[in-house]
Amino acid sequence: MPVVEDQVREELKKVIDPELFVNIVDLGLIYEVTVLEPNEEQKQDVKINMTMTSPMCPAGPQLVANSKQVVGVIDGVGQVEVKIVLDPPWTPDRMTEDARDQLGIF
Repeated sequence: MPVVEDQVREELKKVIDPELFVNIVDLGLIYEVTVLEPNEEQKQDVKINMTMTSPMCPAGPQLVANSKQVVGVIDGVGQVEVKIVLDPPWTPDRMTEDARDQLGIF
């Protein structure tokens, strides 16, 4: 079964920001997920562009490592590349309603 973007995003919901206690998808930190065509081993590499809530976010390395870990265990996934991008900058407008409710932002 091929790996699809929705499956990757669902797995990324297991990655929780250690300061805000909300998953990185609902926080709006995931900008882009690209699932590549299967390679010669029939594995699909995944590329993820994500941002942080601030440029100096101390949780950045942990969030990147956790993202690679949860996506890497999806059946059929090969290499996982996570790239931190700061443009466009993250704003609270990127959060889902669930994240806003969890953080008490209305």
